[in-house]
Amino acid sequence: MVGLLGANGAGKTTTLRMLATLLRPTGGTARVAGCDVRADPVGVRRRLGYVSATTGVPDRLSPREIFSSFGMLHGIAADQMPERVAMLLDRLDLRACADRPAGRLSSGQRQRVSLGRALVHNPPALVLDEPTNALDVVGARDLLVLLGDLRAEGRAILLSTHRLHEIETRCDRFVIIHDGGVVASGARDELVARLLDGQAGELEDAFFKAIGHQGEGAAA
Repeated sequence: MVGLLGANGAGKTTTLRMLATLLRPTGGTARVAGCDVRADPVGVRRRLGYVSATTGVPDRLSPREIFSSFGMLHGIAADQMPERVAMLLDRLDLRACADRPAGRLSSGQRQRVSLGRALVHNPPALVLDEPTNALDVVGARDLLVLLGDLRAEGRAILLSTHRLHEIETRCDRFVIIHDGGVVASGARDELVARLLDGQAGELEDAFFKAIGHQGEGAAA
């Protein structure tokens, strides 16, 4: 699991949208599960689940209906759909509200529906843009635990966030971007040691140092 870190306007969402083939890159190369995002966008979509920070779920449709609709779009056979949808409802703890309109769900439930929509075709890779933004502490923790379980199954996960403390001990690696470019990358302890010149500190301190920000809480 990789955390994509950056201040507002650094390019996190743009990067994730390009990986999800929603924006066409103007240069460079990127591959998702072996598929080039420019040369084989259809292959990328088959292998990637994308959770947007801004695209909500339809208020009038239930989780069951949403999963079924997106499953059809991904070509899941009709005779396989009930089992697939039931598995997602159980996995995401949505069984009790499976037939409730999404407009009547809590923020945490709606975010789990968004994740289920991205998982319906069982992709090997997931990209999530600020997945905990609208969640309270409990909802955010539950979602991150679920992502950890998906990671343990062998899925590649890339997520962006402003909440460094939430993912500091959960991600295997971090990529810090600033002004549209990568300024540092590596495991948590590696980044802290390298960016803080061996001094003790937190990931947040290393992040501020990487983007050249000086202020309260930032490393000198």
